[in-house]
Amino acid sequence: MIFAAPAAQAVFARYEARADADREHMRELGPAGMAVRDEFLLPVGKDVGTLLHALVLARKPARILELGTSYGYSTLFLADAAAQVGAQVISMDLAHYKQDYARAQLAQAGLAEVVDLRCGDALALLAQDQGPWDFVLLDIWKELYLPCFEAFYPVLSDEALIVSDNMIEPEFDRPSVRLYREAVKARPDLQTVLLPMGSGIELTARWSAGNPKL
Repeated sequence: MIFAAPAAQAVFARYEARADADREHMRELGPAGMAVRDEFLLPVGKDVGTLLHALVLARKPARILELGTSYGYSTLFLADAAAQVGAQVISMDLAHYKQDYARAQLAQAGLAEVVDLRCGDALALLAQDQGPWDFVLLDIWKELYLPCFEAFYPVLSDEALIVSDNMIEPEFDRPSVRLYREAVKARPDLQTVLLPMGSGIELTARWSAGNPKL
């Protein structure tokens, strides 16, 4: 069992059932499905969610930033792990109806108090919070990856972790992803590895300049 919160496993099962139904519906729609893509769950998947959960347990961050709540699939993994280490998840999304759905799922999982859901423009919301951020999940519209990175990078804590989704797929997002990756590589205090999980996960760690072992 992944989750410590007893009710979270049941919520996760409902997410998985919806994901299966949404994938079938997308196959039926074919190319026309792109027009209503925002209505589908499009989750990071169990493997990536489990990785997020494990990283939070290992890193024990105080403040977790999720850029892209969507319907709350990944938020559930972050929140369950955050509850175990005494962390807070701050999750941002532009769509209030998605956050309303996520809020209901978190409440049913008994994890609502762990998550601060903030609705609005990501850059505006980031400008209102001066951090620090110990752990960041970047899973927003890909053209916002670079400006969001530039906004939260200055207030990353020492040895912070950034997890970036969709670094391989979908193919049409690769131009925006390349700009983000180039910006990350240009920072001398960041180390990055690309994992072929899900749609491509990139793990980036900020190395403390004051650590003599580095």
